Amino acid sequence: MVGWWYLSQKYDASSAMVSRDTNVVDRRTFLKLTGGSGLAATAGCLGFGGDGGGGPIVIGQPAALTGQWDFLQPGVSAATDAAIQHINDAGGPLDREVELQRRDTAVAPQEARTVVTQLVENDDAVALLGLFSSELNPLFDFIQEQETPVVTPWPGSNFLDTRGGDKGTPDDLSDDGWIWRTVISDTVHTAGAALRALDDGHETVGVINGNTEGAKSWADGFVNAYEANGGTVAERVEVSQGSSSYQSALDRLFGTDFSAFAVSLPLEDAITLMSDWADGNYGRQPILSDPLAQQDLVDQVGDPLSGAWAASPGESGPNYDAFESAYEADADINAWTPPAWDATMVTALAIERAGEATPEAIEQNLGPVSRGDGTEVATFQEGKEALNNDEEINYQGAATDVTFTDFGNVIGSVVINEVQDGEFTQVETISADDLREFVPEGEY
Repeated sequence: MVGWWYLSQKYDASSAMVSRDTNVVDRRTFLKLTGGSGLAATAGCLGFGGDGGGGPIVIGQPAALTGQWDFLQPGVSAATDAAIQHINDAGGPLDREVELQRRDTAVAPQEARTVVTQLVENDDAVALLGLFSSELNPLFDFIQEQETPVVTPWPGSNFLDTRGGDKGTPDDLSDDGWIWRTVISDTVHTAGAALRALDDGHETVGVINGNTEGAKSWADGFVNAYEANGGTVAERVEVSQGSSSYQSALDRLFGTDFSAFAVSLPLEDAITLMSDWADGNYGRQPILSDPLAQQDLVDQVGDPLSGAWAASPGESGPNYDAFESAYEADADINAWTPPAWDATMVTALAIERAGEATPEAIEQNLGPVSRGDGTEVATFQEGKEALNNDEEINYQGAATDVTFTDFGNVIGSVVINEVQDGEFTQVETISADDLREFVPEGEY
């Protein structure tokens, strides 16, 4: 099983950890200064592409090993592990090994704050491959203070639509948001859900959502796109998560007139709510947030859920096959699994291009390795070879093409998964081009 030893490996911060490297020779700078003369004679001494003798490069992963979203973590962990194995098998960035330190946040903001501090200060992590909307939104100012890039496959929050990235000025760190998303924003796939609902003739809907940042963000995005395209929201009900019954909330929601209703809750709460909905024979068309496209929901609610659908990030990356061929884990692939592969790959490539493994250098190179007219590469190995040939590169990913906007976002397709014959089945794809207008891209 690819890379599974990373899942349980613990690294001692007092040994085998490398301090932030600030004395590495940048290959491109050297070539400009020397004009390439004497390269063959001096390359071995200078250690192009890194310091040669340096220790492992530590990357951190704040993870949902427990808590209400833990059912999604196995696929993300496995994709990250597979990517790191590929990166190390290809010689690693700067010819150094990448080590992953994974710590559990349970998707709780205070625990996430502690974990980020541990990863940055104790583990010397030079980048972080995680954090959900429910963690990033309340901790945004704290994340800025860390000045360590967060390259995450998780958050959909529209709060981040104009707050992350490098603002199109890679060399200037003063305006950076330090957050980069390899998964499409809720703004994108909620727009897809809204457009699908309207195309199906649902001109009036109800909305019920949980009270966490992630649950509210999905509902906000859906409502904004739906109303902007002419739809009417008859009633919106917000509920506390963790309730044993949602009967009273359903009574409030269904006291108004609409033909479809949108649901944004964690899986366990959604199972409770939709079971109450089925038992109460409320009817009407369910529209589910993307994390709810899970077989457990269908198995628990049963036949009444037939016809329910969810709009989820699609597998629209040009190099999905490269990811799939390397992914050999038993964990199911979900909508956040390919973005986890992309987050790991683009971070390693940023280190390779930078010529040094520091948070600042990674932050300045995430945009350059993913945008522009450079050589298109599908994997770290391809990118390392191109960079060593003094070529600029453009990483093309598994989930999307990973062309980061000024605000650190990506744009991709949306797929509609509908419950048919007791399971979710993909029935439609909405192209990225049809959804691009909903994403603030900035100007390069």
